[in-house]
Amino acid sequence: MKNRSILVTLLLGLVLIVGLNGLTSSINPRIDLTADGRYTLSETTRDLVDQIDSPLIIDVLLDGELPPEFARLKIEVSQFLNQLRSQNSLIKTNYVSPLEDAENRPALIAELQSRGLTPANVSVEEEGKTTQELVFPWAMANYKNQTVRIPLLINKLGSTTEDRINASVQELEYAFADALTKLTLEEKKRIAIIKGNGQLDDIYIADLLGELRNYYNLGVVTLDSVATNAQGTLESLKNFDIAILAKPRLAFTEEEKFVLDQFIVQGGRTVWLLDGARIELDSLLNESGSSIALPNELNINDLLFRYGVRLNPNLVNDMYCTQIVLASGEGSGSQYNPLRWIYHPMVFPGNDHPITENIEALRFLFSSSLDTVESNMQKTVLLKSSPLSKSEGIPKLISLELLNSPPDPESYSGGGMPLAVLLEGTVRSAYANRIAPIKLSGVTDTGPENAILVVADGDVIKNQLNEGRPLELGYDKWTNNFYGNKTFLLNAINYMLDEKGLLTLRSRAVNIPTLDIQKVADTRSTWQLINIGLPLLILLGFGLAYKAWRKRKYGR
Repeated sequence: MKNRSILVTLLLGLVLIVGLNGLTSSINPRIDLTADGRYTLSETTRDLVDQIDSPLIIDVLLDGELPPEFARLKIEVSQFLNQLRSQNSLIKTNYVSPLEDAENRPALIAELQSRGLTPANVSVEEEGKTTQELVFPWAMANYKNQTVRIPLLINKLGSTTEDRINASVQELEYAFADALTKLTLEEKKRIAIIKGNGQLDDIYIADLLGELRNYYNLGVVTLDSVATNAQGTLESLKNFDIAILAKPRLAFTEEEKFVLDQFIVQGGRTVWLLDGARIELDSLLNESGSSIALPNELNINDLLFRYGVRLNPNLVNDMYCTQIVLASGEGSGSQYNPLRWIYHPMVFPGNDHPITENIEALRFLFSSSLDTVESNMQKTVLLKSSPLSKSEGIPKLISLELLNSPPDPESYSGGGMPLAVLLEGTVRSAYANRIAPIKLSGVTDTGPENAILVVADGDVIKNQLNEGRPLELGYDKWTNNFYGNKTFLLNAINYMLDEKGLLTLRSRAVNIPTLDIQKVADTRSTWQLINIGLPLLILLGFGLAYKAWRKRKYGR
């Protein structure tokens, strides 16, 4: 009878354990005890995941034999995708090793690169030998006949692989939320690309336009038509939410300015990417190493001044600068040398605004400076030159001979000049209390809350070309460096169009603990002793205690 009671108790205990296991498996409980909420999905991500109403297949190209850093990245990706799956069961994941077929490796690499999947070249040390391995840190999300690439590795200027992995882990939620936004977006706002004043050709802004096309509908408005149909041009502009003016080179007419002014006053956002000086690096290379920087006369100073900002006709000379590459030698003996160029500032964004928080340094090319002036709009300086920078007036002869003369730090004063200013608030027309150059219907002097971004460098949007094809904005093919130009412009446009959910995710800080290598080396013997000796001591203690208990119980 006693044995039967014990058997019933054991069976009941087994049933209870199995039941609890099934219950916890079905509800998948998880408590996030991290200080930064690292394992808790944001409200933005949860809303996006809840919109998934058909199977979403995510293929992660991280499988097989991976270098240790990327194996850790795979674990982090897997844990994050588990959170998505627990939120919505329609999300499925696959892990793929894209280079598993060694025989077709070159063809596979070429095919993946043709799809825009850039590999990471990783140095691996094994048995005293260093080898190079290619890893494709990407995921592909497939939903309703749409496919979106998801970058899993963040490119950081001058960082180690470990730093890049840590940055990538911090950006994981943003990367996947960004992909979900692209896949589920139904109603898109509209962006106008302004043409007609010598703006950059489409191929030089192709990368940013391709990225914007994932979120917005794009269109072109040519201001040439103002001369013949100003009202029609304004009506066309009013169909758009924001307009981008990418490095105009020809002066605006008064009629064109009035049309733009009324578009702004009536609620249209604008991004002005302007050069205060007219000079290009190509002109230096093609004209015996020197060229004259001249003022870029655009006839818009009065317009911007009334809104609250002034574009200065000058050049910013900055000791914190990026590199240019010059060739020396001839034929097969040519060498390419990266050299610091003081007229290409490296601009470090602050973390005091959602647009600039947690983004890489930007590269400016022959930038001018801005001043803020009195107006009824709020001014926020988003980007500025370094403390070791100075303004140089133009016209000015610029020569590559400067590369042979190191700059004198003591000559630099007056740094921290504004390079990008965001204007927000109620817009007052620049033509209020003035005679309008043309007649337009529906003219108003004061409009609703608005936003205007002015950047004192038109090249901030310009991508390089490789064999006639556009490269990623912010990537310098000559030095193989990545800059934050693309992220800055995307953040700015998202912010100005009141789409701040993704901005919040991008600026989210995740604290990733890392080992102190020196401390590990110093305390290695101590921890080895603890890891080996402590379990033996615990086992010995249990043994002695058990022996004492048996002796006490049965030694009578």
